Order: sequence, then structure tokens, then C-alpha cells
Amino acid sequence: MKLKICGMGANVLEVAELHPDYLGFIFWEPSLRYYDKSIPEIPKGISKIGVFVDESIPNILLKIKVYDLNLIQLHGKESPAFFKELRKELSLNKLQPKLIKVFSVNDSFNFETVFPFEEVCDFFLFDTKGKLPGGNGFHFDWSMLQNYPSKKPFFLSGGIGPDDIYKIFEFLNSPWRPIAMP
Repeated sequence: MKLKICGMGANVLEVAELHPDYLGFIFWEPSLRYYDKSIPEIPKGISKIGVFVDESIPNILLKIKVYDLNLIQLHGKESPAFFKELRKELSLNKLQPKLIKVFSVNDSFNFETVFPFEEVCDFFLFDTKGKLPGGNGFHFDWSMLQNYPSKKPFFLSGGIGPDDIYKIFEFLNSPWRPIAMP
């Protein structure tokens, strides 16, 4: 189990002292947690994730280079073709961040929608469907992941906090456990 803390703000160094596995920086301007500062030097072993929503490939490439991002998390309506093109451009630019496709989940979520993305991304992230494309602060019914049909490692997201510790331990003992929980 790994820990991902997303939506970094002015307290990056303080959060990095907790030694999470991942720190997420939101590069979607409409977000209240939009990040436009430089990233201070953080301890080795913490991977930096850039979070984007329907962003252009040139802008994603620019952010990867400026912020030295290790993973790219895409929350928008990006298609498998977009991922293929992004991978091609990453390769041409000698960049190697891992790619995460986010799926907004509600009670009617169809897991078959993940299949077209299996070959074009490294991880999935399941987040609660809400008004915004992420960071809505509440979680979905995790038991629906019992029907997860893929072997692709995934992140679990959606309003997870300290009060969820017992649910997290229960979830970790299930056969459908995630790679990380933001």
C-alpha cells in the first residue's frame, strides 16, 4: 500500500515530511488547488504527479519538464488515441513519466469503460463522480470494486481521510485492493 497526497498548496515541504509515496500537483486552472509556484526540493523517493484535465499535449510536456514530473494523471475526457499520441510525444522528448487515467465513479459506473485504456496507460485511478473532475471530497461505495475486471493496478481516491482508517484496513484485506490511496 502506498500513500498519495494530492492538491499541494503552500505547505509542500510540511506534507513531504510525512514521506508519502506520491505528491500531486494540480495544473487545471479552474481548481481551487491550482498549482503555479515552483516545487521546492522534496525528499528522494517521493514521486511528483501532475494532474491535468483536458490539457493539450504541448502543455503537458512543458509541465513535465518544468516540474520534473514522474507521473501524469489525466482527469478529463482524454481518449485512448490521446494517450497513444501523448506516449509518442513523451518518447520523442525522451521523457518517461507513468500515465494514470482517472475514471469518475458512481453507482452506475460500467467497468467495461476501462478496457480501451489498458494498453495505453500504466495505472487507473477511481474517484467519486461529482460536479468537478476530481477532488470532490466524498467517496463512492468501494465494494463495487469487487467487480473490477482488469489486472491493471489502480489508485483509489475520493474524500479519504483519517476517519476512514478502519475501512482502509478492511479494504486492504480484500482481493481487489489498490496500489495506492490518495
